[in-house]
Order: sequence, then C-alpha cells, then structure tokens
Amino acid sequence: MPWRIIALMFIGLALAGSAAAQQRPLITEDPEPIGAGRVLIEGGLDFAHDQQYPVSGLKGNLWRIPTIGVSVGLSSIAELQIDGGPFDRLSITERRPAPLSSLLTVTGNTTHGVEDIVIGTKIRLLAEGPGRPAIGFRFATKLPDASNESGLGLDTTDFYASLLGAKTVESIRVVGNLGFGILGDPTNGNRQNDVLTYGLSLARALTQQTEVVGELNGRVSTRKGDPFPGTETRGNLRVGGRYTRGPIRLDAAAFVGLTSIDPTVGFTAGFTYVFNAFAVP
Repeated sequence: MPWRIIALMFIGLALAGSAAAQQRPLITEDPEPIGAGRVLIEGGLDFAHDQQYPVSGLKGNLWRIPTIGVSVGLSSIAELQIDGGPFDRLSITERRPAPLSSLLTVTGNTTHGVEDIVIGTKIRLLAEGPGRPAIGFRFATKLPDASNESGLGLDTTDFYASLLGAKTVESIRVVGNLGFGILGDPTNGNRQNDVLTYGLSLARALTQQTEVVGELNGRVSTRKGDPFPGTETRGNLRVGGRYTRGPIRLDAAAFVGLTSIDPTVGFTAGFTYVFNAFAVP
C-alpha cells in the first residue's frame, strides 16, 4: 500500500507552474545554495504520532517546538547549515524493556529534552544547464545534545555524506539525494552501523505564490543481521505545500512512516525567511 500511495502522490504532483530550489517542509536537499552573503532562517513545529525510541523503550506522541534552522551563504556555491531545536516533549503511551531503559530518569507520563544539533556544509559542484542537472555534495555531523536519560537521545555522534542532484523539467523541480551515514551504536561505543541514505522530492507551482510538494526520504541499514537499536531502517513519505509572500515563505505538510518503528502519522508547519546579511569579498 505505501508504494501505491507514493506512485499516486508523484503522479499528482506531475499533473499539478515552476518550482525553484526550496527546502522546508522537505528533508531532501536541493544542491542549489542560498547565495553568497545571504542568511536563511527557518522555524516551525513538528508532531509525530506513535514515535518510538528503541534504545530507551519509550513510545508516544512527540511535539518538537520549535524546530530551528540557520543557513549562511559562504560563497556563490557553498553554505553552512545548523539545525536543531530547544524543546522536544514526548507524551508517553507505552514503555518496553530496552537496552538502555535502566538509565531513564523519567517517572511520569511525559519527558522532554533538547534536539540533537546537526552541523553541515553544502557545496554545489556543477550548475544546472539545459542538458544537465545541478550536482552538489553535502556532509553533516549530528552532535549528541539529547540525553539518553530523558529517553529521547542516543548520546552518539553520527556522520552523513550525500550526493545531491536536481533538474527542472519543464515546470517540475525534481531533486534526488543518495549517500551514506555512519551511525554509532548507542549501547556499545566501539561499534557502528553504516546506512544508505536516500531522498526523492518533487515541487510543482500552482501559482506564483503557492506550490505543492512531496517527497520520499529515509535510510536503509546495511548491517547483516539485526541493526543496532537506534540505527534501524527508517522511511518517511510527506506531502504538503508552500506559500510565499514577500521575503517570507510559509509551509505545511503531513507525513506517514513507512516502517514499523516510524511514526504512523504526523505533520509539520513553519516558515522560512531569507535576507542579504553581508558582502562576500
């Protein structure tokens, strides 16, 4: 059923004016940077129903308020990205025995903590042309800010690298990502799991101000046998829209999980603001 939904979603987007390089509410990265001397600020909120934490054994409904992202245009082809959030709140609906459940300091039906910070750099390697896509590269590191005592964190440092591609075909913007992640084992500091990361998104403009967007994004464990807890295969399918008015863009999307440990359903909403901040020599 998920693959039938995916096919219908992308057919609908293809039939739905022109979309430029954009981000929120999508996760898939466009290779086009924001531009030299420009700063992008984005914020919003996320809700996930039946969010699971295999390392701590917690399951519940998760609010992330707010989610924050800042991107800085270092040059015409490169940008620095910082993403995270100061407050995650989980309403616990179920507790299960898990590898690190004994470390929990949670006594009630809720727990909260900060979001792990992700610091990355995106570089455009090849500009889009009439007969070729734009090509870029992105690498990022996730820092262990969320604690495992709260049940929301893994206390691991992870590394990601992805090849990015994008092409505007007539009036449709198609973006694809393919890469890998090196994820530490939260139960044993001398082990890791290498995962394949992927993303495919489409954007279609309905008017000069509104767009409909959709994507398939996730990761696949490459480890033989069962993956370490917290490094499992995951997938996410989301459909949403964007509305631009002046320098501000508003967005919203709904998403469904594609594996048994993903949230069953959820939504995200937020804004993006881009402005010229400084001159690059």
